[in-house]
Amino acid sequence: MWTPVGWGRWHGRALTVWATSAAHRGLLEPRLTPSRGAAAKSRTADRLYSSADRKEKIDMSRFSVENIRNFSIIAHVDHGKSTLADRLLELTGTIDKTKNNKQVLDKLQVERERGITVKAQTASLFYNCEGKQYLLNLIDTPGHVDFSYEVSRSLSACQGVLLVVDANEGIQAQTVANFFLAFEAQLLVIPVINKIDLKNADPARVEKQIEKVFDIPSDECIKISAKLGTNVERVLQAVIERIPPPKVHRKNPLKALVFDSTFDQYRGVIANVALFDGVVSKGDKIISAHTKKTYEVNEVGVLNPNEQPTHKLYAGQVGYLIAGMKDVTEAQIGDTLYLHKQPVEPLPGFKSAKPMVFAGMYPIDQSEYNNLKSAVEKLTINDSSVTVHRDSSLALGAGWRLGFLGLLHMEVFNQRLEQEYNASVILTTPTVPYKAVLSSAKLIKEYREKEITIINPAQFPDKSKVTEYLEPVILGTIITPDEYTGKVMMLCQARRAVQKNMMYIDQNRVMLKYLFPLNEIVVDFYDSLKSLSSGYASFDYEDAGYQTADLVKMDILLNGNLVEELVTIVHKDKAHTVGKAICERLKESLPRQLFEIAIQAAIGSKIIARETVKAYRKNVLAKCYGGDITRKMKLLKRQAEGKKKLRKIGNIEVPKDAFIKVLRTQPDK
Repeated sequence: MWTPVGWGRWHGRALTVWATSAAHRGLLEPRLTPSRGAAAKSRTADRLYSSADRKEKIDMSRFSVENIRNFSIIAHVDHGKSTLADRLLELTGTIDKTKNNKQVLDKLQVERERGITVKAQTASLFYNCEGKQYLLNLIDTPGHVDFSYEVSRSLSACQGVLLVVDANEGIQAQTVANFFLAFEAQLLVIPVINKIDLKNADPARVEKQIEKVFDIPSDECIKISAKLGTNVERVLQAVIERIPPPKVHRKNPLKALVFDSTFDQYRGVIANVALFDGVVSKGDKIISAHTKKTYEVNEVGVLNPNEQPTHKLYAGQVGYLIAGMKDVTEAQIGDTLYLHKQPVEPLPGFKSAKPMVFAGMYPIDQSEYNNLKSAVEKLTINDSSVTVHRDSSLALGAGWRLGFLGLLHMEVFNQRLEQEYNASVILTTPTVPYKAVLSSAKLIKEYREKEITIINPAQFPDKSKVTEYLEPVILGTIITPDEYTGKVMMLCQARRAVQKNMMYIDQNRVMLKYLFPLNEIVVDFYDSLKSLSSGYASFDYEDAGYQTADLVKMDILLNGNLVEELVTIVHKDKAHTVGKAICERLKESLPRQLFEIAIQAAIGSKIIARETVKAYRKNVLAKCYGGDITRKMKLLKRQAEGKKKLRKIGNIEVPKDAFIKVLRTQPDK
């Protein structure tokens, strides 16, 4: 029903503002003009002030340290972390119970589209148990190996974890990796067996796996169905009973750890903090231990799951803090914040993320360079595991070489650039960081170190300058049903892997450990593993340093001219296969010319693969309707000489779309 909600004036005439619903009236009422008396104005002001009061009602001082529990949810991909987080939010009354509550904490568009968690998200839950009011700080973490840095950061703000395992699939590779992250951080682990409502669920088998692999007694496991909400209350009770409260001191000077941050274009940097000591409130002057800059706190609050301002934050609590940090470089993940004139010993922070994959990123149009630079800076504050180096290319112009934790991480970063900042980019083929040990003292003096790291293949030093090349290796964990073990082993051997361990985790599941060269698994290994195991095998890896390798730099030549953007580093045994594949794809992508184009893959001066783009052929014999054959031969000879001359002086420009086709697709190895 249409209802009058206010009055205003337009060109001197009195107007009535109408609205159809209470929701619309709520939107329109704050815009009232004073033309119809002060009563309407005061009513609006009262409503606005009361909403502000309602926002600031939470008094964080009523939660003593003994009643605080900080915990994370960790699991393999698609084992139900986000669904469990949704049920916990509903049970504690943080969100209303509706059928639409799916992935509430997954706020990014890319997370909802792909159905995976990319960013760890925090939510503070208020829960009443046996007459006591508890503050539960929950962090929902990603499950994919590429985002394990998010998990390790989140664990620094916790005292315990919920380790979720699918009752149907059992322990997977990332379950093992996440358990050891929590174990190393000395956190209490509560095993939760999810999806017991599925037809093929076998919780008893999963209990035995947990007992065998993690040495956790089976009676400590909680069997739930996060989708239906079965037994989820038991999880909350276990969190309160088993996870210890944080060991902090509120009377000590402020010591806050920045474990995550986001960028808001209106308010600047919003830092997620875990308070280890002291109290922080609006108006306090704080100093960053990393930059030594002083800031005034504009707002503190908790995430419930949306931002809710509070008067103060106390030691043991997890919340957010806005202090007018305008530059993206000011909020360093792992930084310690303390009060002005009350310096403290900085917290140890985090191990810096080690990029596993490097790719060149260039704007499609160079006029977009500054916009893209701003977008990359803002996105890297939200995802601090990305490393950025300036780079430039003759064909693609100015750009960057970015370091990622894996291929999915690279794809998600690119997708977020497009969706959140409307930026279109060219991404080159991913490469891994190699090392070279220099041979001469002159070169060591020039580079200022004996061992140099190469992230751009074009800068790969010649064999005469080095004593040996080193390639990165990883320790991979594969968990697969035993009927696929033979196929998986053959795949690993084809990727130059060395078997380290093999163990049966139950009657029909095998855990294999292999030492892989990173270059062999970075692009298509996961896809190959999934396809040959019908999707049942899972894979996780951790860094295992560097090993000596027989590497060569492969150049791509067009009519004898080097194309720098297509230079690749390959193992000597696979050079011919990779070179042939690149030449074939270039042949399909390059436009034909009036002269022949020779596409060659070369190692040093030796050509190892070649393809030819045939020239357009003009019919010079069209005017010869008869006569002696020597006339025709003379014309054909003249045409051949012209093409030969044109080939010498003709300049081949590789179009950008051809670069994209060749660079984005990796050959099958």
